[in-house]
Amino acid sequence: MFLFINIGGIFMSQLITLFEQHSYLILFTGIFIELLAVPISGEFLMSYAGYFVFQGKMNYTLALLTVFVSGGAGITATYWIGKVGGYKLIEKYGKYIHLGPERYKKTSAWFERSGSKLLVFAYFIPGIRHFTGYISGISRMPFRKFIIPAYTGSFLWGFCFITLGKVLGPRWEAFHQAASKYFIIFIIVFVILLAGFLAFRFFKNQIKDFFIRFIQRLLNHLKTIRKIEIFLIFLTLVLIGMVTLMLGMAQDYLYDEFSQFNEIAEYMVKSAIYMSWMKGFLVFQPPFALASIIAITIIRIWKKRRNRVLEYLLLGVSLAGAKPFHDAIIKTFSYLQSFGFVGKFHSANFPDINATIMIIVYGTCLFLLVRHSKNKYLPIFGPLFGLILLIGLAVVNIASAYTLPSDIVGGYVYGSVWIFFNFLLFEMLRLVLEKHKVEND
Repeated sequence: MFLFINIGGIFMSQLITLFEQHSYLILFTGIFIELLAVPISGEFLMSYAGYFVFQGKMNYTLALLTVFVSGGAGITATYWIGKVGGYKLIEKYGKYIHLGPERYKKTSAWFERSGSKLLVFAYFIPGIRHFTGYISGISRMPFRKFIIPAYTGSFLWGFCFITLGKVLGPRWEAFHQAASKYFIIFIIVFVILLAGFLAFRFFKNQIKDFFIRFIQRLLNHLKTIRKIEIFLIFLTLVLIGMVTLMLGMAQDYLYDEFSQFNEIAEYMVKSAIYMSWMKGFLVFQPPFALASIIAITIIRIWKKRRNRVLEYLLLGVSLAGAKPFHDAIIKTFSYLQSFGFVGKFHSANFPDINATIMIIVYGTCLFLLVRHSKNKYLPIFGPLFGLILLIGLAVVNIASAYTLPSDIVGGYVYGSVWIFFNFLLFEMLRLVLEKHKVEND
């Protein structure tokens, strides 16, 4: 396997060298032979071509046309290879890979029903796009049914990665280096998923029986647990996840490992994501906007007449503790710096106070507005609105060049830890009070 990867890597390095002199020819050839199942990264070649477009060494339209034609030609070639010789090979050798004619016919029928839809997206899945043409041909999919989704997918594939390389521009190399750091993780995840797929393929019935028994036991156990206790379990799991993320970000901050993230995030926001209309999100940031959502929450709690004291206490503690919580974090980092834990921090504003307050105010208010709502749509659209709002504010603040992306993300993460800690604490208090009330009655 490692030999296979090394050969592919050597081949890729040679292609990159040739790319400088024969860009369109190498792009066409690389995409074509990758779809023949040769280990070449088509995404890398296309994003590199986009980088060349940014530099003016290649034409954007011609690069898109090259990928469209080469991708279409490659998958068409594999289709006809599969159609001409595939089924005979299955009849003769299929039994050795647990794919005899009977199982093959079932697989072929499934691909006939849904395979044409999957062709559009198969290009984006490494290890899958290389074989979709072969499978389509072996399955005897009509060529007229094959060609439209196959060529549509080829165009979308090329458009996405060439445009990405063009947008990244001078940050392309930094982006590629950052992505390469996670290549090993990707390989491990891919191997795990592949092992899981093979296990399911050969032990499908046993796995199904196991999960059916597991789900039945879980449902029987949950029947004995009230909704509020299930909610407490959910809050606990979320809090554990946020604390883990908080500690990870603290480690990155202490070792000054946010520089590359900030550089790429700022460039992506300013060149591709931010639009002038997004300034409208700033209306939700001033003090009067925060005061308005707090006032609405206070009125809502009063009108619903349920656990008023506890709800007001949760709101008050969460909001009043936001600034002290943030200050405690800043003091902790300052202490570590003076203690000599690390020589220099990348920012004195980590986590960002504005982002921390935004997520605490809007997160707490939305939680209280949604918590006991009888409207079945509010629990769905309320959090969705909050998520869009926070993302929009982050983009606008990054585009204004006033705040580092890592500081904003840190503010959101640390603020989430604070509010979920309070949610869990007060839900546990609510449960205790309800039990005490029942016992007294």
